[in-house]
Amino acid sequence: MPKSLIIVESPAKAKTIEKFLGRKYTVKASMGHVRDLPKSQLGVAVEDGFEPKYITIRGKGDVLKELRDSARKAERVYLATDPDREGEAISWHLAQALGIPTDEPVRIEFHEITKDAIQKAIRRPRPIDLARVDAQQARRVLDRLVGYKLSPLLWRKVRRGLSAGRVQSVAVRLIVDREREIQAFRPEEYWTLTARLQTGDGQGFSARYQGAGQEKTELKNWEETARVLAGVLGRPADNLVPGEPVDLSGAGLTLEVRSVRRREKKRNPAFPFTTSSLQQEASRKLGFTVRRTMAVAQQLYEGLPLGEAGHTGLVTYIRTDSTRVADEAARAAAAFIEGQYGREFLPAKRREADKRAGEQGAHEAIRPTDVNRTPESVKPYLTPDQYRLYKLIWERFVASEMAPAVLDTVSVDLAAGEHAFRATGQTLRFPGFMKVYTESEDEENNREEAEGLLPELSEGQRVELRRLEPRQHFTQPPPRYSEAMLVKALEERGIGRPSTYAPIIQTIQTRGYVVKQDKRFHPTELGILVTDILKEYFPRIIDVEFTAHLENDLDAVAEGAIHWRDLIRQFYEPFESTLKEAEEKVGGFELEDEVSDVPCEKCGRMMVVKYGRFGKFLACPGFPECKTTKPIFEETGVTCPNCGTGRIVERKAKKGGRRFYGCTNYPDCDFVSWEKPVNRPCPECGAPYMVEKRTKELGLAHVCKTPDCGYAEPVESMEEVHA
Repeated sequence: MPKSLIIVESPAKAKTIEKFLGRKYTVKASMGHVRDLPKSQLGVAVEDGFEPKYITIRGKGDVLKELRDSARKAERVYLATDPDREGEAISWHLAQALGIPTDEPVRIEFHEITKDAIQKAIRRPRPIDLARVDAQQARRVLDRLVGYKLSPLLWRKVRRGLSAGRVQSVAVRLIVDREREIQAFRPEEYWTLTARLQTGDGQGFSARYQGAGQEKTELKNWEETARVLAGVLGRPADNLVPGEPVDLSGAGLTLEVRSVRRREKKRNPAFPFTTSSLQQEASRKLGFTVRRTMAVAQQLYEGLPLGEAGHTGLVTYIRTDSTRVADEAARAAAAFIEGQYGREFLPAKRREADKRAGEQGAHEAIRPTDVNRTPESVKPYLTPDQYRLYKLIWERFVASEMAPAVLDTVSVDLAAGEHAFRATGQTLRFPGFMKVYTESEDEENNREEAEGLLPELSEGQRVELRRLEPRQHFTQPPPRYSEAMLVKALEERGIGRPSTYAPIIQTIQTRGYVVKQDKRFHPTELGILVTDILKEYFPRIIDVEFTAHLENDLDAVAEGAIHWRDLIRQFYEPFESTLKEAEEKVGGFELEDEVSDVPCEKCGRMMVVKYGRFGKFLACPGFPECKTTKPIFEETGVTCPNCGTGRIVERKAKKGGRRFYGCTNYPDCDFVSWEKPVNRPCPECGAPYMVEKRTKELGLAHVCKTPDCGYAEPVESMEEVHA
């Protein structure tokens, strides 16, 4: 008896679906795309209405032959590719290759690979959505026209092998612009003054200087700070050392409590993950690259073997910009939360995010397919990466369905004459969602929050002033983009879509336009040069607002509001004119390699600095005759504590590229450290070096590695010591 054929993209997805459908169905995998534009030519007939010329992808001939044979024998064919525009386009290409009419109801769509979702989809097949196919086709043609028309210009004018892309070029521009902001930044000095105080019953707390009178005052230098100190102390500050704390124990000085304000503060949970927010949070909390996050998430979505349960899809579809949760999933989460944590952890009313422009309404947020499948219950069947990412998704979803956290905050104003100080604190009255999960923040959004308890204080009470701590600071430039911050910037500006962020980040590194150092993007000289050329001659291509507007137009194509050929034509006509003009005006650029002082071991030429996807390295300028390369070691300035003769330098692990620090005398010396050694002796125990480490209490700090010492000091205060 003939079976129905279901075609999906991957074998893992096929295996998971197969177990839900029984013997009446055969599930085959297309192994991704089967047709695409040719790599060796433009593949777009500009004069013929931008008609794309698709060919079978090399290596997919046997796959298509097997699918055609299976389709001929099948009673019915279903196309079950992913529920987004790219998935719709893959289904359309399969239909074209298999000779299936596009108006035939062969397309089935589901957002999670569960028995219920698959069986519902089988009962509701539909024709291929040609508007969504057109939107994907328009994106592909636009990117091909920009890449294949603009890149040869860069080859001729700058260097062969370069590429320019419609979205990647804007991403590089963001990084270049940020670098220029940093270079142009001029730090400004400012000071803070902290009072260490104590109540009559011995409870200590601290307060920060606010100003004189009712207005908050910024202390811009030591002179202003010294005047405040003199006013608080009631004596001249001439003998005080800038930056040195003033010990006032037993001096009899007090501050008066002027006001005490208490209030309740509610903190709502974050919504469940979209693709973008998952990429950002996995970067911040797990240290995953965007590419690694998406690879692991794909495995969780397509299904993994869970012992007796067999292949099981653990999370819903992973390419989404929606935070919507299906009613059934919300009810299941509520039942789980009530049973696990108690009824008080359920919100009085469920929160739902407003639908954003461009959001695909049929999609759901990324969530576990079964909330009762806890991370610990599946841990034995998962790799460490799979477990950590699933735990992150599960916790975020469960927390999103929980009650807000309730905090008690208190703000106390104190005074020494006309000089005002403020102490703030907060305590957690009810944890709510924070019992399960709290969202992290990017460095550029981090702000110090008052935490911990304050003693019971009342208006008119006097507290002892035991110490005054003046401290010098300097304003900081905006931070360089991490992967999480770049994804956030692209999303906020409407550039690209969830599925494009990982390939964008990969491409700009592979092309040598940016390098990642200390998990931050730095533009290379090549990236800056190409960005400047595009800014001058192709301002629309690299314009953030124009690129975002084009994304909105592609959304309109998917909704059937704009014809895809009209969109391409509106873009291409001015682009072609600019291209001809640039060909005449753009002069040749000589991008000279930086010559090192290291001779090539094979031919004696002085090696030059090159950029690869993992950063800078040395290469022989005699390439291709001489192919010698060498890593560039970043010096730490620390002499090896093991052998006493080698230098500690930065290295990268062969597997995974993780940074570590080792001795230049390796393999004779096996010293290794995951934390960066710092050329500064420990002031406590005299150890010859300390390491740079981020701690919860101090932030970035220099820490002594001697087991019985544990000395640590913030990096900022150490910089002041050496200033």
